[in-house]
Amino acid sequence: MSYDFLLDLALILLCTKVFGLLTRSFKMPQVVGALLAGVILGPAVLNILQDADFITKVSEVGVIVLMFTAGMETDVRELKKTGKASFVIALCGVLVPLGGGFLLAHFFNDPSMSEGATASVFLQNMFIGVILTATSVSITVETLKEMGKLNTRAGNAILGAAIIDDILGIVALTIITSLADESVQIGIVLLQIVGFFVFAGVVGFLFFLFFRKLQNHYHKDMRRFVILAFVFCLLISYCAEEFFGVADITGAFIAGLIISNTQRAPYIASRFETLSYTLISPVFFASIGLKMTLPEMTPHIIIFSVLLMVIAVITKIIGCGLGAKLCRFSTRESLQVGVGMVSRGEVALIVATKGSALGLMSNMFMGPVILTVVVTTVVAPVLLKLAFAHKKGGKGGELDQRLEESELVKNYNIATGDHEKLSTVSEPAES
Repeated sequence: MSYDFLLDLALILLCTKVFGLLTRSFKMPQVVGALLAGVILGPAVLNILQDADFITKVSEVGVIVLMFTAGMETDVRELKKTGKASFVIALCGVLVPLGGGFLLAHFFNDPSMSEGATASVFLQNMFIGVILTATSVSITVETLKEMGKLNTRAGNAILGAAIIDDILGIVALTIITSLADESVQIGIVLLQIVGFFVFAGVVGFLFFLFFRKLQNHYHKDMRRFVILAFVFCLLISYCAEEFFGVADITGAFIAGLIISNTQRAPYIASRFETLSYTLISPVFFASIGLKMTLPEMTPHIIIFSVLLMVIAVITKIIGCGLGAKLCRFSTRESLQVGVGMVSRGEVALIVATKGSALGLMSNMFMGPVILTVVVTTVVAPVLLKLAFAHKKGGKGGELDQRLEESELVKNYNIATGDHEKLSTVSEPAES
């Protein structure tokens, strides 16, 4: 048995923390540092990590925990208010990148150079658009949590839109793959998606009743609730992927939403924050950077790569921002929503891998897609920081700062389990 994974973990934890502090000194989110640490440790630069399979499995648990805690910290009432808006935002955020990716591929996809692609040129071009429709909200969630903006109107709209975006992306992928692979049946896949949400609703309601009865019976020892909640999260995530073909992070987020309606939610969230901070989140964010490899750079590929990265960013901002504007969000909130949907992350990589296996994408495009995933993932938190930036001057600025300080105190007391201090934290007086 090899113990290289221990050295890999040590290097990842050390480097993500060092680079996180470095990026924070430049007033950027620490998650950017974690991503850069993965790029430097991975094949793109040093290539010194040994056990890639272990890192991949830990990172998969990491994204599940991240979305689970995001669900627990989501204001369900606010999420309901942004439900219709989230659908419009997600729909626009799928259609605009789909069109942008198709047009770009139309001009650059040379059939004579399409090594590994067996589908028609039209389907190949459409598939590039499908890749750009993907959204990985995990980076956005971590950044919004770091800035204390997760429960804002824009933050809740992003979370809701990301879930719907995931479903629309699956539908788009299913349609394209069914045209290339006759064994895939669109009707069955759509029924599976609907079936998952019915399943999650029924099981979630039953679990909520059981959990509420249990917490009324046990008042002192709350540690068992953490284990029970995590088991529920993992089972829902497993069922989503294994039986319904829905992303496991969607199941994890729904599990978090169910737990958020219980009295033990703040305590459970605080315990998962500790686990996430010390091990799982650094490994997950570094693993995205580890996937970056440099493709063979010809002038044709270089131009395509640059344009793909630009279009990936612009089409999400325009598409999702337009959707938010149609739903009467302010211009500032619309920009925040659009920027929050920019990151592609592991979702785009999974889509690209599946399409490549079915002959829907040329091998020469895999490198640019990976570069686009890494760049959008690094750029998204930086743009979010700028989109949510506000001045601290004047009475309004002072009130904003006092509100943030109050929230920081609350979060600290929740994390440390000091509920007496939590109850004494008073809201800042109105100015």
